[in-house]
Amino acid sequence: MHEMSLAEGVLQLIEDARRRQPFARVLAVQLEVGALAGVEPEALRFCFDAVARGTVAEGARLEIRAAPGQGSCMGCGGTVEMQELYGDCPRCGSAQVQVTGGTELRVSELEVD
Repeated sequence: MHEMSLAEGVLQLIEDARRRQPFARVLAVQLEVGALAGVEPEALRFCFDAVARGTVAEGARLEIRAAPGQGSCMGCGGTVEMQELYGDCPRCGSAQVQVTGGTELRVSELEVD
């Protein structure tokens, strides 16, 4: 389950932020997760709760915002929404679609006290 290592990475980012600007605890973590990132949101929530125990992030709300998958089609030249990483262009059917968005996992906001 790679969600555990992702949750550990999020916790590391929180700890890094705390070293730069001290705070007592984390109230909420807002994540942007791309539709093509291969992340199961509920598994990520479970893993985050597990790795946050005994840390400054224990009990923090994990708010996950989905970012759509996007690609650029070399066949028709269009920018298209993608539902799968290696999908065909929904406009023209071309298999030559380069992913341009939706693979990210980023902490977009921390609410701290």
